[in-house]
Amino acid sequence: MTEPSPRPAASGGGTQPQEADRLRDMLRTPTYLKTLAFSALIGIPVSLAAFWFLVGLHQLEHLMWTNVPQALGWDAPPWWWPLPLLLVAGILVGLVVTHLPGAGGHIPASGLQAGGSSAAALPGVILAAAASLPLGAALGPEAPLVALGGGLALLFGNLARAPATPQNKALLGAAGAAAAVSTIFGNPLMAAVLLMEMAGVGGPQLFAVMLPVLLSSGVGSLVFTGFGRWTGLSTGGLSLKLGDPVPRIDTGDVFWSVLMAVAIGVFVHLILAGGRLAAVFVSMRPVVHTAVCALAAGVCASVYALTTDLSPADVASSGQATLTRMAADPHAWGVGALIAVLICKGAAYALCLGSLRGGPIFPSLFLGGAVGVLLAPLPGLGVVPAMAAGMAAAATSALRLPVSSVVLVVLLLGKTDMIPVVILAAVVAFVTTELLPPGRTVPPVVKPAVSPAARVAGPA
Repeated sequence: MTEPSPRPAASGGGTQPQEADRLRDMLRTPTYLKTLAFSALIGIPVSLAAFWFLVGLHQLEHLMWTNVPQALGWDAPPWWWPLPLLLVAGILVGLVVTHLPGAGGHIPASGLQAGGSSAAALPGVILAAAASLPLGAALGPEAPLVALGGGLALLFGNLARAPATPQNKALLGAAGAAAAVSTIFGNPLMAAVLLMEMAGVGGPQLFAVMLPVLLSSGVGSLVFTGFGRWTGLSTGGLSLKLGDPVPRIDTGDVFWSVLMAVAIGVFVHLILAGGRLAAVFVSMRPVVHTAVCALAAGVCASVYALTTDLSPADVASSGQATLTRMAADPHAWGVGALIAVLICKGAAYALCLGSLRGGPIFPSLFLGGAVGVLLAPLPGLGVVPAMAAGMAAAATSALRLPVSSVVLVVLLLGKTDMIPVVILAAVVAFVTTELLPPGRTVPPVVKPAVSPAARVAGPA
């Protein structure tokens, strides 16, 4: 193909096409337009599949943690309930890893990955998630959703004979993953931001530009808001007055949020390092060692239940429901219970990151929120700013995606008043975790041989 004829530069002279011209040229190509149209259509079946996948996981979790204990005569799961469930989960996941293509998806300790799963890996991804999440893995459903959405998009693209270039496969995989992930976050903006940041367009240069922008915008917002409050003057900016009162950010919130972000960054970094060590241990004997790690996570949940007389599901779960209860009534949690859930949940999280299958987002949000509630009594620190900063710092440390973490926490809060401390906590936590030693790398998963005809895309 010959290059398009040069266009006059928009400004500054020169004959090379500018970026805007290249974008227009790309939008005029039939292949890209077909890929764009197919991405719109593919969102329908992918989102439906993701919806029923999440419904199935939720129903199975409710069955194992509510219906079965009640049928056996308990109002709540007894302290030992996670032990047999997670042992079974470990055995099943180990068998999936060693016997099915794709090894059940990527290891959670390696973080979220934007690459779509192959069509051949979809059964393993579904089975590994169904064996992990409802049976008590301290993980979330977002990583299986990314693999499910990407794999289905590539499968449908093959069936529809869409253009099979590497670029189109990457676009379809990302589009399918975004359609699936939007079902769990309930917001298409979050899915789009997450997938774009996960793709890593721009590499380190993107983060080098993005971090100063985030930090300066957060500080600028604090100064602007504070100065307006001190003077009583208004600039006439666009704003909507909501009915619910929201606490104002003060100096104590900013000071403690920065220190909290450093501590949470170190804490989550240690958890991820433990997850990578667990992954190395599992790689030696996948079935046996996966069962051992899963059972150890069950022990963490049982110890928590025994020491606090609370439900072991607070530890043996993604943390989504527990975080909702904590946000609704943070004062119901005592200091001892908060310390116990941080220790036990953190240990179970690390073990599951290296052995089972799921995503790292929801447990990290819960841990950050718990740290915020624990430290909220500090002088000058409010519960809402503490939880907001804690969740932002923990999510950023676990994902290494500061923009996605900021957007996620702001959407969860439903209000924009906490954005300055959310941004500050995310940037400080990101810098903290990046400056710490990286530790051991996650070993590759064991994959059975797959025939060339079955390979639709790259590795899961």
